[in-house]
Amino acid sequence: MCVFWICTSRFCEGNVGGTIEEQVEGALNNMSEKLKIAYLTLEDVVQVNVLLRDVWDIPVMEEVFKRRFKGNYPVRKTIATEFAHQGGPKGLKVQIDGVAYNSKLSVNQYSGL
Repeated sequence: MCVFWICTSRFCEGNVGGTIEEQVEGALNNMSEKLKIAYLTLEDVVQVNVLLRDVWDIPVMEEVFKRRFKGNYPVRKTIATEFAHQGGPKGLKVQIDGVAYNSKLSVNQYSGL
């Protein structure tokens, strides 16, 4: 059995200024695209770390997670924080990074990545 871990970081690139829902969706879209390169999907994500500007946005984030992770929720740590570059009231509201794992993939599938 081959065990493979990949850590991916995705920020809300291109989503700054959007609603919290748009920024969470955008971050997960970016993460999903990065995971595809390694033959992984959001279903393989086992842990996420979420930085939120406003903790009152947690219910919106959870609704997006329900849609995107389809009941297979990764372990999550959520922290409220001010970002170094906030971009004003319509700036960055969320940052998400994650770890994905799939024991069914072979190391040979990753040659050339």
